[in-house]
Amino acid sequence: MNTGNLARGAVLGLVGGLLATGAMSLVHRLLDDRIPKSRTPATEQPDDSTVKVASAVTSLVGHRLTDDQKARAGSAVHYVFGASVGALYGAVAEVVPRVTAALGLPFGIAVWLGAHVIAVPALGLAEPPTRRPVAKEGEEFALHLVYGAATEVARRLLRCSLAEAPSRSSQKMSTSTPVNSG
Repeated sequence: MNTGNLARGAVLGLVGGLLATGAMSLVHRLLDDRIPKSRTPATEQPDDSTVKVASAVTSLVGHRLTDDQKARAGSAVHYVFGASVGALYGAVAEVVPRVTAALGLPFGIAVWLGAHVIAVPALGLAEPPTRRPVAKEGEEFALHLVYGAATEVARRLLRCSLAEAPSRSSQKMSTSTPVNSG
């Protein structure tokens, strides 16, 4: 196993995961604008799991998040998680290329299952999917498909760009006009 390829894969996956988290957040925002809101007042709704994690982390250093800080802190946790999982995916893709099959959709399903369905409820950060509306869970599933596909597309594009970069620079060198040394 080439550790250089493993590190490169991790970096490509990290960038892909970061971009994919942005894509997932954008689609989520677009869906929220189109789907009728819950009638439960925002003050009665529990904090999102990412906000709970951010609150726990900041409390370790003696800071309590204000209501104004919670949304940004939750987003930061979401992006860090998405980038980290993307980095792991990118590294694994260098060793086991078949994980990239179906344009990353199985990866998105695995993240949905491992994080959203199993880990988040097991850690007490949210209720299990069986206690939430089916439509909301369908949306979550679709958002994780977006994440998986966007991570893989970004990883592939970045990987191809890096593979082409040396050949482009050597083409420039071979087509450049020689400098007259006389």
